[in-house]
Amino acid sequence: MRRGLGRGRILTGIGAILALVAMPLDWLKVGGEVMTATSTNGFQDASIAVFVAGVAILALLTLPYASRDGRSSLDRPIAFVVLGGLAIVGFLLRLLQILGKPGGYIGLPDRAPGVWLAGVGVLIIAWGVAEILAEPTPAP
Repeated sequence: MRRGLGRGRILTGIGAILALVAMPLDWLKVGGEVMTATSTNGFQDASIAVFVAGVAILALLTLPYASRDGRSSLDRPIAFVVLGGLAIVGFLLRLLQILGKPGGYIGLPDRAPGVWLAGVGVLIIAWGVAEILAEPTPAP
């Protein structure tokens, strides 16, 4: 018998989708008026950890539905904690990398929509992980 997703798993799924949508968008855009514009996206440097965590979270959410009995041995709170932590660490490291570049700063959402959308996605993932940890333990 399959159990419902629950609020925490739904939140982590929504956060993972937002983070994945943010990957191809600009995370840093410098120049454009006087000098040639250069930009980076979420597939560079440490932000690739956000991509990996997002894909893994979505896979973890679909595993019980792919099995015959509706259960997965990987569908445990610790798995969501590890993947949520990976997303948070990857996002924070990427922010530090952006701030460390010459002229690097976190631009407004119109100049760097990817970093803002990914930030919202990572926050929702963290919220979902907290909800998963607060869920009562199911009976075996």
